[in-house]
Amino acid sequence: MHELVPHSGWRKYYISSDDPHSPFYDNQGAPDNGYYHRMYDFVIHPEWDFIGCETLFVKLIYVDYSQGYAVVELLGEWNDAINNDIMEFKRSLIDSLLDQEINKFLLICDNLLNFHGYQDDYYEEWSQEVTDGWIVLLNVRDQIEQELINTRLSNHLWFGKRFILTSWRAQDPLALCQNIDYGVSLVLK
Repeated sequence: MHELVPHSGWRKYYISSDDPHSPFYDNQGAPDNGYYHRMYDFVIHPEWDFIGCETLFVKLIYVDYSQGYAVVELLGEWNDAINNDIMEFKRSLIDSLLDQEINKFLLICDNLLNFHGYQDDYYEEWSQEVTDGWIVLLNVRDQIEQELINTRLSNHLWFGKRFILTSWRAQDPLALCQNIDYGVSLVLK
């Protein structure tokens, strides 16, 4: 797990710890107690940010305030059934971005290993708050996609085969977001 590092290729465009609007502003990585973040019995790389979830860590890797885009990379297990991770995720990260008028969220799920859904309340709230926007999950694993469908989250989130893009790291972040935006708009027409 320690070798899984958030994407750093876009640091010339955006660094969340340097952004005064980011909830991770002035964040130095490792927890205040001097220890590394832990997930289960694994130490994870200190560049992942803690949002209050035991098994879900994030990295805000790109924000464009003028266009309303945010890209968040995920690591670990998203567990709404036991820990209500969506509440922590929404309150710790998403609400502050919504306050900055971000309405298009791209969640990178390459390192999201598992998902356990429960209710859709927070997802519904979030999708209602992104007027003229979207929430896209990129590169969702098959078993996670099935759980998202079983939990009826397809009513609030975009995911599936059209959002599998293994070469996203090589793209310019704004171009990637604009391509996703275009793809969503085509489906909505």
